[in-house]
Amino acid sequence: MEITIYTDGSALGNPGPGGYGIVLLSGQFRKELSQGYRLTTNNRMELMAACVALETLKFAGSDVTMYSDSKYVVDAVNLRWVFGWEKKGFAGKKNPDLWARFLRIYRQHNVRMVWVKGHASTVENNRCDQLAVAAASGGNLLEDAGYSPDNS
Repeated sequence: MEITIYTDGSALGNPGPGGYGIVLLSGQFRKELSQGYRLTTNNRMELMAACVALETLKFAGSDVTMYSDSKYVVDAVNLRWVFGWEKKGFAGKKNPDLWARFLRIYRQHNVRMVWVKGHASTVENNRCDQLAVAAASGGNLLEDAGYSPDNS
C-alpha cells in the first residue's frame, strides 16, 4: 500500500526556535507528528521532518510519496546532489548529520519526492506548517544536538 507523507519545517528566526510537522497517510490511517527545538534553522527542520517521517514507517521497502515545500530537500534528492555530497563526506555542506541520517532511512524505502508550493492550496502541507509553527512556539522544546552555527 502506498504511503503518502507531507512534511514541513519552520524556524522562528533563522537561527531560532524551530519545529517540524508531519502528516502520514495510508489507506484509512492518518498520523500527525510534530516537535519543537530551542535553537535550530529552517533547513534543519525541513530535513529533520523528512528523517522522522521515514523513520516512523514500520516496514522496510515501503512505497512512499513524500511532499515537501522545501526545495532544499526535494532538489537535493531529485537532482541527486546529496549522493555526490555523500561521496565527498559532505565536505563543506551544511547539516551533514541530518543528510547522513536521511540517506540511511531513505535507502530502506522506495521514496518519490514531490515539491509543493508552500502556503498554497495544499491542505496537508498547510497542516504541516501549522504543526511546525505550533511546535516551535510551544513548550517542551528539545535541543537540536546537531545544530551548530558552523554547519547549519
